[in-house]
Amino acid sequence: MTDILDLSLAAARRALADRSLSAVELVGAYAKRVEATRGLNAFITETLDHAVEAAKTADQELASGDAKPLTGVPIGIKDLFCTKGVQTTAGSAILKGFIPPYESTVTERLAAAGAISLGKLNLDEFAMGSSNITSHYGPVKSPWTRAGDDRPLVPGGSSGGSAAAVAARAVLAATGTDTGGSIRQPAAFTGIAGIKPTYGRCSRWGIVAFASSLDQAGAMARDVQDCAILLQAMAGHDPKDSTSAPLPVPDWSAALTGDIRGLKVGVPKEYRVDGTNPEILALWDQGLAWARDAGAEIVEVSLPHTQYALATYYIVAPAEASSNLARYDGVRFGQRVPGKTLDEMYENTRGAGFGAEVRRRILIGTYTLSAGYYDAYYLKAQKVRALIARDFREAFQQVDVLLTPTAPTAAFALGEKMDDPIAMYLNDVFTVPASLAGLPAMSIPAGLSSDQLPLGLHLIGRPFDEATVLRCAHVLERAAGFTARPQGY
Repeated sequence: MTDILDLSLAAARRALADRSLSAVELVGAYAKRVEATRGLNAFITETLDHAVEAAKTADQELASGDAKPLTGVPIGIKDLFCTKGVQTTAGSAILKGFIPPYESTVTERLAAAGAISLGKLNLDEFAMGSSNITSHYGPVKSPWTRAGDDRPLVPGGSSGGSAAAVAARAVLAATGTDTGGSIRQPAAFTGIAGIKPTYGRCSRWGIVAFASSLDQAGAMARDVQDCAILLQAMAGHDPKDSTSAPLPVPDWSAALTGDIRGLKVGVPKEYRVDGTNPEILALWDQGLAWARDAGAEIVEVSLPHTQYALATYYIVAPAEASSNLARYDGVRFGQRVPGKTLDEMYENTRGAGFGAEVRRRILIGTYTLSAGYYDAYYLKAQKVRALIARDFREAFQQVDVLLTPTAPTAAFALGEKMDDPIAMYLNDVFTVPASLAGLPAMSIPAGLSSDQLPLGLHLIGRPFDEATVLRCAHVLERAAGFTARPQGY
């Protein structure tokens, strides 16, 4: 039999169903892998003992014919999802030791589908970052290394722990959240697949908030089919979330027909950004050729306000963060640093509890929301955001899906861009526009750089049309035939 860790989520489900593999064997193999890959620092909190016990129950359900869609499947949970009875930190010192008395809707649905959590995965603090170096619990290391260079690389962010764990085969799949590219960019950096669904497709209830009008949960896995399976269990309307869309969840696995003949694939001309690695532009051209060979029609489109997307995002997101993070004051939950007065206690708690990047974004957001600058910055940014969304609506009158690169470079070394926040923010140049417009978007691994590092292709679809994004991604994935793995994993 194939090595257990080489099975995809779909293959593992089949093996569990036909009883050629037990849940105890599957979860046990992954538990050992989690222990063997601790040097990556992908997990903040492990729940391996609980997972092994859950696997015994899963085997009983499988034997009795009561199995659910994900019964016995070991996954990881980004430590932004509140988990009842299990520490939830959001990667921040200010929430160290916080044990939620409730479960997020997404993780509740995954548990109801039979998935078994191996623990909580590391992330940039409060999901603010593109490298997973801002976590209070230390940076996550990518399982990949450059050819001839043993310096540790970033796995991307903020869902870097999720990406590293999937790529290192420490989990079969993982949840992520995406505010400006935090599922798709780390997926590209680590050679896995990751999908951000339409805003409102997955409930945000019980997810620690960064920027409420942008945050969206999604799936990260080894391939497109596995992402479709995991997302199926995560999605759906939730009355507890006022932004949750009251729409049925399609059968996304059934959408993977392998046929995109007649599909119109758009190429945004503004995405040929100065400074993009030539290897990434070459891969983009190759992706378009694969789509054309599969019977799709390639159509050039224009998204004229794309050039303002990053600036817009870094006004809107910090503004919402400054409001959301006001709740961390040391009074009700989380860390408290005493002071002589209430104001001093607030200052001491936030000074000790928030890291440098979080403080930077809170200050930016508070400034843009202040009385003298609200109209000049925040209000103007919201108007530009509306124009960006309009550009996409007009483009989708001509095409069915858009194809772009995921990130402008391959993964970089830990600390390489640490002192240059602007360079770090530019990592999201291709992913941010879809987030501002609330559109479904997905990254798939499609090639290797000259340094033998993964490069990703990025698909953007119409609102609530994840099916077309997944269908096209599946075809491109097969054409790319990406089988590379990080050395030693």
